[in-house]
Amino acid sequence: QVQLVESGGGLVQAGDSLTLSCTTSGRTFSSFGMAWFRQAPGKEREFVAAVTWNGGSTYYADSVKGRFTIAKDNAKNTMYLQMNNLKPEDTAVYYCAGDNQISFRNYKYTYWGQGTQVTVSS
Repeated sequence: QVQLVESGGGLVQAGDSLTLSCTTSGRTFSSFGMAWFRQAPGKEREFVAAVTWNGGSTYYADSVKGRFTIAKDNAKNTMYLQMNNLKPEDTAVYYCAGDNQISFRNYKYTYWGQGTQVTVSS
């Protein structure tokens, strides 16, 4: 059984930085593509960033490109999302997801974390 646990969310001001972590259990993490999604109140869950199984390729939504960085550390079974220059519109619950291949679509992922709240005040 694969379990994903996010951490690192919180309340910050616009322009601040925050780093989210997603720690997984199970021996399949190193072979998984991983992604971050987010969901704001009243909105659909949207793609934020993805990283291939070996960390060699990364992909970002246009809204976060240049501000967010995704990384994967297979030795630590952990994925990260470094978020810089945060904006109020980044406020959402952030979820990590994993599966054999990465996708921009949330329904392609089998494994999900419980989510961590990020709130950015103006």
